[in-house]
Amino acid sequence: MTARTHTPIGHEAIEAKGWVGAHKYLLLRRVSQIVFLGLFLLGPWFGIWIVQGTLAGSLTLGVLPLTDPFIFLQSLIAGHWPELTAAIGAVVVLVAYALISGRVYCAWVCPINPITDAAHWLHTKLGLQKGWQPKRNTKLWILTTVLIVSGMAGVIAWELVNPITMLHRGLIFGMGFVWVMIGAIFLFDVFVSRHGWCGHLCPVGAFYGLVGTKSLMRVSATNRSACNDCMDCYAVCPENQVISPALRGKAESTPLILSPDCTNCGRCIDVCAVDVFKFTHRFDDHLVRSSDPVAAPKPRAARPI
Repeated sequence: MTARTHTPIGHEAIEAKGWVGAHKYLLLRRVSQIVFLGLFLLGPWFGIWIVQGTLAGSLTLGVLPLTDPFIFLQSLIAGHWPELTAAIGAVVVLVAYALISGRVYCAWVCPINPITDAAHWLHTKLGLQKGWQPKRNTKLWILTTVLIVSGMAGVIAWELVNPITMLHRGLIFGMGFVWVMIGAIFLFDVFVSRHGWCGHLCPVGAFYGLVGTKSLMRVSATNRSACNDCMDCYAVCPENQVISPALRGKAESTPLILSPDCTNCGRCIDVCAVDVFKFTHRFDDHLVRSSDPVAAPKPRAARPI
């Protein structure tokens, strides 16, 4: 296998699909994140109150309550029974993410995601090593600790340091100390741990991963016989350990990425020049037959050794 040190990640996909086609889901995610954040800022900034509140708890059009179920759970453990509307909002959000995909929140809604994506881009641009990598279950231990502290202290513990809520409030009332928090996350992902915050530490991501364990939406390596081993999907995936079971599995193994760590960001679909991956549902485990012309690997440009 030849080295890929002189070929930019996604170069083959850009040649095959064009720049927009090779960044389709990335662009859609940015639009989604801007829209969600914008809905919350329209009221404070311009007096257009489509949504009142924050990502922790809100009321849309004065009718639909939405509550972060992680916040709701901490509130219950802390001994504070929220109002009925908050409970209804938590159920609505919980059911939605349980059915769709829990960690869709991380890739398509969370306003911290563009910051960690930018950190990864700079990390790659600088050619830095992988760095210190906490164990994958570290975020589960942090999640457990947050719930224990909430119960012992009688407070919604994570909201005291939650960078998502802090960023939202900072955009309304002034950033101040929020810049320190955001900067710390950015620098941590650049210089200390590649994909460290979202992949290893954030308890919100851990919570939504558990919620979406049996969710419907999945990415599938349905055309894995066409894989040309360019490794671009591994390079862009924020949780690249989820790819191998689907892509490298035996002939009879499912091509579905079933790990709850998958954020359904779609970058593996974007950067694959031979269209190995696609969005589908968890019951669609078919594979493109190797005899099918679609499955035949496309010619690759020679890579320097």
